[in-house]
Order: sequence, then structure tokens, then C-alpha cells
Amino acid sequence: MDWLQVIVLALVQGISEFLPVSSSAHLVLVPALTDWPDQGLAFDVALHVGSLSAVVVYFRRDLIKMITSWCGSLAGRGQDENSRLAWWVILATIPVGLAGLAFKDLVEASLRSALVIGASLAFFGLVLGWADLRHRGNRNEFDLTWKGALLIGLAQALALIPGTSRSGITMTAALMLGLSREASARFSFLLSIPVIVLAGGLKTLDLLESPVPVDWAALAGGTLLSGISAYLCIHYFLAFIHRIGMQPFVIYRVIFGLWLVWFLW
Repeated sequence: MDWLQVIVLALVQGISEFLPVSSSAHLVLVPALTDWPDQGLAFDVALHVGSLSAVVVYFRRDLIKMITSWCGSLAGRGQDENSRLAWWVILATIPVGLAGLAFKDLVEASLRSALVIGASLAFFGLVLGWADLRHRGNRNEFDLTWKGALLIGLAQALALIPGTSRSGITMTAALMLGLSREASARFSFLLSIPVIVLAGGLKTLDLLESPVPVDWAALAGGTLLSGISAYLCIHYFLAFIHRIGMQPFVIYRVIFGLWLVWFLW
């Protein structure tokens, strides 16, 4: 890999992982517009590590509270809002984990076409816009019940369809449950932690079985750049949606999705 490829792929991963615009759609676009070779499993794992590091560092204080309270609930010291939120994150992760194990091969073999990605990008973008305009409320993530968390988790499983956007579909479900834009985004970002761990773990297992040599400099650079860009993306996205909302992302998704279908299909 040359350094231009490292920089572009790291930025695409770091920015699109947390925006409701589908990282898979953007990662499909890169090889379609360039002659770059496949970046390989090791680099994919490095990009996941960078994204994971960003969200963990950004929410470190919240995570410490959640983990401490969750451990306390296991020890019989009762529940509070932080322990319940930790349980809801765990509960909401179960559907996508089961769906990933059941449908991973089907998704990789049959659903990674420009038609599917473009159509999913546009359709679920419109659903996000509808939820933001018609169902958005003022509840925060601590107001979720176990039923609400499970519904968001079921919605997250739809993100296995390329182009859906994991962050986009979870924010959509949260908005439809009456959460505010900021609360929907925060819960979506917290949900990304176990999902990235699971996805990165599966890629790591594949990597251990691969004899391909590793370019450690490219991996280090990709991890660092992915992490920095993801951290900045989280920070500015939360400020952006507070003032402007989700509609610019909806417009972008629809235009980009239709273009993908027209240009690549």
C-alpha cells in the first residue's frame, strides 16, 4: 500500500463509521474509482482498532460510570441509570451478533452489489429523515426501557444489509422511540463499541489464518489517522445535529445512493 491509499481509506473509515451515511457504501466507492489493490485483512483490523479507540476515548467518563455501576449490579448493589444503560447496550448487541453469525456468508456473497448498496442508502436515508421530522422527542438515553433497547438492537441487525448504515439505522430507531437527536447519536455511538469489537475480532481470526505479510508502518498510520478522524467526527457530529438536524445527511444519502446505482450498477 502506498501512503495515499492509507490516508484515504483511514479517513473514509474514520469519518463514515459514525456518520449516518454508511461506511460500506463509501468503501465500495474507493476501489471503484481507483486502481488500488485490496488493502487486506490486517489493514481492515487496524482501521477498526482506530475507530474503537476513538469512541472509547471520547466516552471514557461515561464508560467508567457504566462499567462501575454494571459491576455493582452484578454484585447485588442495585441498579441505577448507568447500570441499566450498560445492560441495554448489551441487550441491543445480541440481535446483530446472532444475525451476523447466521447471515454473514449470505451478505458477503449476495448483497454487496451497487444496486443493493445504493437502494439501501437512499431508502433508509428517507426513513431517517421521516423519523427525525415526525417522531423526534426530548427523551435521553437513560429513559430507554429494555423493550426500547431491544427494538434498537433489532434495527441494528438490518445494518448487515450493505448501505443501510449501522449508525443511521440505530439513530432512526432511537428517534422513533422519542429520543432527542443527541441522545439517539450517543446511544448509537455506545452501541458501536461491542459491534466494532465483534467485527474486528472476526477479522482478526481471519487474519491469523492468512499467510500474507504485514506492513506495520501502514497499519500504525492507518490506526492513528482513523482514530483521530473518528474522534473529531463524533465531536462535531453531536454539535452539528443539535443545531441543524439530520436532514443534510438524508439529502446526501439519497443523492449518493441514486448516483451509486446509476454509475456502478
